[in-house]
Amino acid sequence: MSEYSTPLTVGQEAPAFSLNTADNETVSLGDFAGKNVIVYFYPKAATPGCTTEACDFRDNLNSLRGAGYSVLGISPDSPEEIAKFAEDESLNFPLLSDPENQVAKAYGSFGEKTIGEKTIVGTLRSTAVIDTEGKISHVEYGVDAKGHVARLRETLGV
Repeated sequence: MSEYSTPLTVGQEAPAFSLNTADNETVSLGDFAGKNVIVYFYPKAATPGCTTEACDFRDNLNSLRGAGYSVLGISPDSPEEIAKFAEDESLNFPLLSDPENQVAKAYGSFGEKTIGEKTIVGTLRSTAVIDTEGKISHVEYGVDAKGHVARLRETLGV
């Protein structure tokens, strides 16, 4: 993984958080107490991989909700950037702004990554599924955006 954050493990208590949405409303993990929630981290709004993944969640949201899962997307983008991204892609779930990467770090989703020949530090594409008890029931790091939601649905039996 990375020296910047420690990966989560299944059965671990999900780190609490409160972040702003595109509308500058505050969403907390505690708002989902007693519910299943999928928290996915993406590096940058409106980039090809992040758009693919967000639209995949959008297109599968009804089946995920039908199976009892809420979806939250988290990135270091500003509320203004995520508002534009959500509007442009007709996203139907909350996107949250984590500008200091505090939540990404708490979830093991921040560190070094290589893009082409460049190594940078930033948000790592990852997903954590939190169960009704507030524990991690599934976690993935190094997620490939293409086909991610189909793989996740298979894992979750949705």
